Amino acid sequence: MSIRLSTEVTGLKLANPTMLAAGILGLTGSSLRNVIDASAGAVVTKSVGLKQREGYPNPTVVQVKCGLINAMGLPNPGIHYFREEIREAKEGGIPIIVSVYGFSPEEFAEVARIAAEAGADALELNVSCPHVEKAGVEIGQDPQLVAEIVEVVKKRAHKPVFVKLTSHVADITEVAKAAVEAGADAITAINTVKAMAINIETTWPILANKIGGLSGPAIKPIALRCVYEIFQEVDVPVIGCGGITTWRDAVEFMLAGASAVQIGTAIAFKGTGVFKSITRGIYTYLRKRDFRSVREIVGLSHCH
Repeated sequence: MSIRLSTEVTGLKLANPTMLAAGILGLTGSSLRNVIDASAGAVVTKSVGLKQREGYPNPTVVQVKCGLINAMGLPNPGIHYFREEIREAKEGGIPIIVSVYGFSPEEFAEVARIAAEAGADALELNVSCPHVEKAGVEIGQDPQLVAEIVEVVKKRAHKPVFVKLTSHVADITEVAKAAVEAGADAITAINTVKAMAINIETTWPILANKIGGLSGPAIKPIALRCVYEIFQEVDVPVIGCGGITTWRDAVEFMLAGASAVQIGTAIAFKGTGVFKSITRGIYTYLRKRDFRSVREIVGLSHCH
């Protein structure tokens, strides 16, 4: 029996349902090419803004028992300088999704326009960063503002638009529905969760910014719940993100409604080989269960 691992998301053709998550190995064209060579189905770049941003001073990352907490501060060279990195990544032959952020709808739209002109196959709007004021969670908690950003971006950049949401809301489906009604082509759920760590010897918070974003296995149940709820309410693809470390995690997300999954923190612990191991595991699961394609299991948990 022939089994298809390939899938399609908003017109993007993926050889398999794994993607590199934003913020991990995505700041240069060469690092993105390394992930492409590791057999990811698509890659998402690090979030890029209109102007260069240095980010926060060290320490910016701390390992905890359940994952990583980071407060990088969205360091990036600015979209004008990042165009060359996009072009280099494009040579890898798979979909390149550029993560963009801004401090206003107009900034989001301008960054998205330049990224699209540079060759981005799709855009992921980062409206959910938990540690940068006025460019993250505050935006993602306001359905009306999210809708406004999506509308402006769609008018300016004629590429599929993903919206990456935060779990720091009373009802994530309300934000998802607002984004889709405004024209979003897909929803990514979720971004990191606000967290911190304290050094008991110095008595100080470990991160220079004090508060960061928790990623890794600890947030998987939260992300899974969000994907499940969003899938019930919107008619666009949902991309699962948060704590996906093994093929079992990936399958869970697809059963909950994810058309594809993004992998980030797992790379820090397992290396880029995690893409192949997860893809092989998904294939074996489909074969044992007599499924012919990954699409057959998307949302299957809602059928019971």
